[in-house]
Amino acid sequence: MTRNKLLALFTPAVIVIVLDQWSKWVIRTTPELHRFDIIEGWLMFYYTKNDGMALGIDIFDTYVVSLISITATIGIIAYILFTMKQSPVSYLVLMGLVIGGALGNIIDRLTMAYVGGYGGLLDGHVVDFIFFNLELFDRTVFPYIFNVADIAISVSIVSLLIFNKKFFPNDDEESATEEESPAAPVADAVPQSPETPDSEK
Repeated sequence: MTRNKLLALFTPAVIVIVLDQWSKWVIRTTPELHRFDIIEGWLMFYYTKNDGMALGIDIFDTYVVSLISITATIGIIAYILFTMKQSPVSYLVLMGLVIGGALGNIIDRLTMAYVGGYGGLLDGHVVDFIFFNLELFDRTVFPYIFNVADIAISVSIVSLLIFNKKFFPNDDEESATEEESPAAPVADAVPQSPETPDSEK
């Protein structure tokens, strides 16, 4: 069962990382996709070097964001592994999406500065390129630029918020199972033979 749970956790993580890094590479190396309308007036590719947080949010310096991202990801992985025994597979799949998305962006932060030749290990920008630019009443509804990693994280978080009772680890079920188990050990239920010598008891 542990093996199945590990697969449920890390399979979606690997898939997200591969799709995320592949899509970013395609965008970076294909100039005609740097500004490309997918659905005119609604959705487009818009190649951006994001040195801030997810969804284009820029609050801290790049290296601070990188350290926060790495620390948070390590904490999330440690928590998931610690609670894996009582975690349902559906929860692990969603957390795999979170891990994959986080690692996908961390890879950018660790490598893009070297690729672009403008900085060191924690100075890399995250490649964002999906721009949902629907306008209503001359106002942009969702003025953020994101990537595949951000989508995986967002889908997971929204699913966990909506279906939290189904997906989150349930300690109550494990406790109930333990309470229903007979308290007496099996050996106590087996009658002892009166002929058994004391030395063999």
